Formats: sequence, structure tokens, C-alpha cells
Amino acid sequence: MSGLLKCEKETILLTNESDAFFKVFTHNSAFKRRLAAFAKRYPEVCRFIREDPEGSVTYEVDKGRLAIMLVPPFDGIRLENLSRSAKERRLWVRL
Repeated sequence: MSGLLKCEKETILLTNESDAFFKVFTHNSAFKRRLAAFAKRYPEVCRFIREDPEGSVTYEVDKGRLAIMLVPPFDGIRLENLSRSAKERRLWVRL
């Protein structure tokens, strides 16, 4: 267990325009598991670099394999559609 505060446990993506990869540095446990599984399954596009004593890991991931998705806020119509869809699929739970 590291002595870092939660606000100090960063996830950093480093790259430049000439690199063909992202260098991914993270303390996030779920992301570390996903990266490890991905690297094991696809070693040609995702490579483990190192783990540090504070618990972070670093991987290199080919640029074409990592995406950052921006999701717009839900508006009223989209919320209604999601609610209707959840009710139809019986995913809706009323408390």
C-alpha cells in the first residue's frame, strides 16, 4: 500500500506527434488490471515497461489502440429515451 494521497495517484498519458505510441502511467487499480490483460493478449501493441515502489505502472500502447472518448451531457430527451429503454428491458428499479 503506497503512502500517497488519493489526489496524488495520477493517470498520465504522454505522447508527441512523432511517436507511434502513448506512454501510460497510472496508479488506478482497475486501469492497471485492464492494461495488464490487454498487454498479455496483445503484446505486439501494448508493452509493460515498469512498476514503481509506490504502486504505479507504466505501459506503452500503440496510438491506434487507445481512445479518449468525450461524452456530452445528457439532455432531457436522451434521458427519457434511456429511461424508456431501461424499463422495456426490465432494467428499471424503482426505489
